[in-house]
Amino acid sequence: MKLPFVLCVAAALACPSCAPTAPDSTRTPEAEAMLATLKALPAKGAFMFGHHDDPVYGIGWDGDADRSDVKSVCGDYPAIMSFDLGDIEHGGAYSLDSVPFDRIRRECVAQYERGGMVSFSWHTDNPLTGGDAWDVSGGKEVVKSVLPGGVNHDTFIGWIDRVADFLNSIKTDSGVKVPALFRPWHEHTGSWFWWGQEHCTDSEYLALWQMTYQRMQEKGTDQLLWAYSPGIEPQDTTSYLARYPGDSIVDLIGVDCYQYDSRTDYLAHLDRLLHIMQQVSTAHGKPMAVTETGLEGVTDPTWWTATLLPAVEPYPVSYVLVWRNAREKPGHFYAPYPGQASAEDFVRFYQDPCTLFAGDMK
Repeated sequence: MKLPFVLCVAAALACPSCAPTAPDSTRTPEAEAMLATLKALPAKGAFMFGHHDDPVYGIGWDGDADRSDVKSVCGDYPAIMSFDLGDIEHGGAYSLDSVPFDRIRRECVAQYERGGMVSFSWHTDNPLTGGDAWDVSGGKEVVKSVLPGGVNHDTFIGWIDRVADFLNSIKTDSGVKVPALFRPWHEHTGSWFWWGQEHCTDSEYLALWQMTYQRMQEKGTDQLLWAYSPGIEPQDTTSYLARYPGDSIVDLIGVDCYQYDSRTDYLAHLDRLLHIMQQVSTAHGKPMAVTETGLEGVTDPTWWTATLLPAVEPYPVSYVLVWRNAREKPGHFYAPYPGQASAEDFVRFYQDPCTLFAGDMK
């Protein structure tokens, strides 16, 4: 039987080495509580399960109320849900995955009120070429163009403002701003995004982070925690931290690591990265998470209990999040749905005392 979440946190906080740092006066009490939870969970050997875009669409459905592929399989929502803010920079009503921002706002409130957490990424368009986040044709000029003095600086500040305004608008009926984890400029150790490794210098990448953080602070986003999440490229703590924005900005460290080839290769990559993050987490006092992972199509029927769970269990991980179940791209899904090959194994994963879902967070 799973340890009730309230008892899990209380027990963890009773341990001096697990206690949260002194509250940051620039954060809301709700954001401080979220950070305390992220720090407390690993002390009891528990981690939250997450899923991207979980309640807004899935395999064979789109926009239904009170629905989730995860919930349809195990009877509960994920403990953490992530959403993407791509296209909000243009002032549109829909995200890059065709989800109404109004719906995302409502789902974030619902997730918070059921005791869960929310996280945001931002696959923003290329501000120099007008292409999407994966358009790297602007090379080394794109990041330069948005920094102070760059030709797109003022425009880009306006884009950040739209992100901040939306996040500040996510409030409960009583006016509480829903706390959230914001994870910009992710997977920067690769070069598939315009902010990636080959498209800017270390100092330019750090300047991009600092500019984003400072402007969001000016816009009053005191309900946010900030996450730093490289891809699989780092080989040691030095390369992991090469573009780290600093302890004064980052609240959680993570990694995006998918299984593309063999189980053996995936486990080797993930174990190396979790070992690196554990060292960084200890040295810098930051909780750690697997911020994106998964096996496309979940073709291994025991992937949840025979691959993911044993890979993560030995490490002090606060959450593990798998990517979306695309309704418009056959085979592009990372969580099970009823009848899917790994659904029965996912139920066993759900029942394991180490895994936390929304119902465990009350």
